[in-house]
Amino acid sequence: MDDQFKKLTSHCKEYGFIFQSSEVYDGLAAVYDYGPYGVELKNNLKAYWWRAMTQAHDNIVGIDSAIFMHPKTWKASGHVDAFNDPMVDNKDSRKRYRADQLIEGYMEGLENKIQKEVTKAARRFGDTFDPEMFLATNARVLGYQEEHGRVRERLAKAMTNGDLEALGEMITDLGIACPVSGSRNWTEVRQFNLMFSTQLGNIAGEEGKLYLRPETAQGIFVNFLNVQNTTRQKLPFGIAQIGKAFRNEIVARQFIFRMREFEQMEMQFFVQPGTELDWYAYWKEARMKWHNALGFPTEKYRYHDHDNLAHYANAAVDIEFEFPFGFRELEGIHSRTDFDLSAHQELSGRKIQYFDPESNTSYVPYVVETSIGLDRLFLAVMSHCLQEETVPDSKGKDATRTVLKLPPALAPVKCAVLPLVKNKPELTEKARSIFNSLKFAFPCQYDEKDAIGRRYRRQDAIGTPFCVTVDFETLTDGQVTVRERDSLAQKRVAIEAVEHMVSSQTDLKSMLTG
Repeated sequence: MDDQFKKLTSHCKEYGFIFQSSEVYDGLAAVYDYGPYGVELKNNLKAYWWRAMTQAHDNIVGIDSAIFMHPKTWKASGHVDAFNDPMVDNKDSRKRYRADQLIEGYMEGLENKIQKEVTKAARRFGDTFDPEMFLATNARVLGYQEEHGRVRERLAKAMTNGDLEALGEMITDLGIACPVSGSRNWTEVRQFNLMFSTQLGNIAGEEGKLYLRPETAQGIFVNFLNVQNTTRQKLPFGIAQIGKAFRNEIVARQFIFRMREFEQMEMQFFVQPGTELDWYAYWKEARMKWHNALGFPTEKYRYHDHDNLAHYANAAVDIEFEFPFGFRELEGIHSRTDFDLSAHQELSGRKIQYFDPESNTSYVPYVVETSIGLDRLFLAVMSHCLQEETVPDSKGKDATRTVLKLPPALAPVKCAVLPLVKNKPELTEKARSIFNSLKFAFPCQYDEKDAIGRRYRRQDAIGTPFCVTVDFETLTDGQVTVRERDSLAQKRVAIEAVEHMVSSQTDLKSMLTG
């Protein structure tokens, strides 16, 4: 898995998907820039989410709120007082870790031990092996499961109560060592606030203190009445937003999975009190269907219910994806009750309520939230789609190719136009003409450098689903050879038919309506 992840990060840089930020100055830790192909893929993922929310639902609208907000916003939301992570330092390595993540790592170790036992038993018993029976009866596995349950229960209780001492005791009791030094010489667990702060203009001190927003949701909540009044929406309705958020993560790691500057795609769905859990169940299922429409194996996803709920929630679940480093959170669905709107109403002194014409009453709506990290989605897509496979070369011998098997609608480049050879003006002029006729229909690329085989391999590596080759026969029959990325199938197509063929197979509509 480590080797796979290294290949992924290397590929992202080599082919212009992701660069280390400020690399000429040796980089800035946990901050990344998206390159030419990365920004196209990222924009396609945004479009897929945005259209699925706002075009597929006539009761969901979008906004784009400011990054800077009044400081009282974060007081009302609880971020000033409670947006903390429990941190612990190892005295020997001088590395800092999140205490809960160290304990979760211990639990993952137990899960890995269980899986190893299952794998060994499967090899031993062959076709007669019953995994469910084995998990329910094997003494060693049952011991691991029992320990996992005890640790999970203790962790949930400590996190719910904000009991830092209990977290420290768990690290000691479980004998958790520093991943770097192997030492168990830990400091006490303490809280660390994750918000970045800055100053407003030339006003120093607390009066001029502003925060970079740690989430995009609050911009939706404070605009609830503005949006509802101007769009004349009736409950239930949603407000969607894509935007940057900032968290001063001490333990930023695993490439773009956890960063200090990241992008969120969130939708807050406002409902009548008492109906929130029904809508929570609806969005839990709807969001999984959206992920499955990417075409990835269903076993790459799983639900994970929260053991310790946030102070504002009465239900919460994560959709987890199997990254190269294991299952991790990709999207969260939360029933936030009326906490946010009520808190802003109380602190601002302004009425933030919905008037229900059917019951002739006003009330504070409840909220169901769906929140997905765009950068994490990008990483999930890249980690699954980047593959190495054996294919026949031009001489019929086996060769290895690196191919990015992106869903065609998400590919940064939809079609590459390639003259068979470079030094023949009649071919390059014809190829240029075809490229110019296609480039406004979809993202297209012209390439005449290197042998045709090498150009195919480069397009495979950036995920281009179709390559159009202009050869000498094109000059007489008006047809080109279209090569399909995944199957490697080639067929002759009339020049005037290329645009429709590529457009029909790379349109987001197929993913949205499939």
